[in-house]
Parts: sequence; C-alpha cells; structure tokens
Amino acid sequence: MIAIVDYGVGNLRSVERALVHVGATPLLTADKDDLQRSRGLVLPGVGAFAPALAKLSESGLGRMVVDLAKRGKPVLGVCLGYQLLFEESMEHGRHQGLGLLDGRVVEVRQSRRLPVIGWCRLTQTEVSPLWQGIPDRSYFYFVHSYAPDSSRHTIASCEHSPAAAAARVNVMGTQFHPEKSGAHGLRVYENFVALCG
Repeated sequence: MIAIVDYGVGNLRSVERALVHVGATPLLTADKDDLQRSRGLVLPGVGAFAPALAKLSESGLGRMVVDLAKRGKPVLGVCLGYQLLFEESMEHGRHQGLGLLDGRVVEVRQSRRLPVIGWCRLTQTEVSPLWQGIPDRSYFYFVHSYAPDSSRHTIASCEHSPAAAAARVNVMGTQFHPEKSGAHGLRVYENFVALCG
C-alpha cells in the first residue's frame, strides 16, 4: 500500500489514478497509522507553500512525514509537495520547510512567463532509480511559479528549474507532475513503487 498524504491540498485523485495504473494500491489518508503501515508515501500539493505547510503542521502530518522519512520509508514529493521537502521557501515571505532536502524554494527567474505552464525537456544530471527506463531529455509537464533554486541532491534540471528533481537516499521529489506527463511520468511512479518494495 502506498499512502497519498491527504492534508487538504493537492490533486489527490489524479495521483491516485496514476498509482493504480502502475499496479500500486494507493490509499488517500490523513491517518497516522495508515502512514506507518504503508510501504511508501506520496506528498502531493497544489497551491502556495505557507498555507500548505500550516495544514501539515496543524494536523501533525508534517512531523510524521519527517519521522518516517528519517526511519527510511520512501517519500516522493510532487510539485508543491516536493517544495515542502526543502529547508525553506521564499514564497510570500520566508517560511521553514520540512528540511528533508537541502536548498530553498524561490520564484522562477529563468522564464519569461509566470506561472510556467507546459512541457519541458528534463536533463538527468545524476543517475537515479526514478529514471529507470526513461530516456534523458524526455518531456515532462510543469505548472509552477516557484521552484528550488539548487540542491546538493539534484538529479534533474530543465531550462526554468535548476533542481527540477532531487533525491536523497529514500527522500525524492519532482517539480513536474508525473501524473500529467504521459508514459514517462507513469514510469516515474512505477519506479517509485518498485523502490517501496
């Protein structure tokens, strides 16, 4: 069972459908026992950093995600869920993140239009199990105005996002939406599920 962390922010159903498509058994949940029992966690998210972090904090789910990640449970952050994994965000002020990945989230500077919406080629900058079976320079779908500016754990970049994906042992994430990125995006979920055993 893969737990999709339901903290009131995100495109939960499309993530759920993608996980079902690749053969996983997803569960949308805010129950801490479910999170502990799961083989892995997906932290989705759509919206702004501060309100999302407040919801995670109020419910205690943020602390639970950090705890489980530190104990080795695989965690995949998607879009805003990915940004929440970082140390801090500069979106509408300075806000502390979950601190599972080093770096900070800033407004995108490498794009003439905000929000960035559409397909972009991804350059795989490091070997990662997430890229298994995915050719370098494949297209993925993005919708965002903020993104991590850099990270020691970067595994992919694109023209507007220098840290478009990052991974640190069992904690990983993508600024793009795998569930909206066709066959290659589904393969990202399939590879994550494989990592969860």
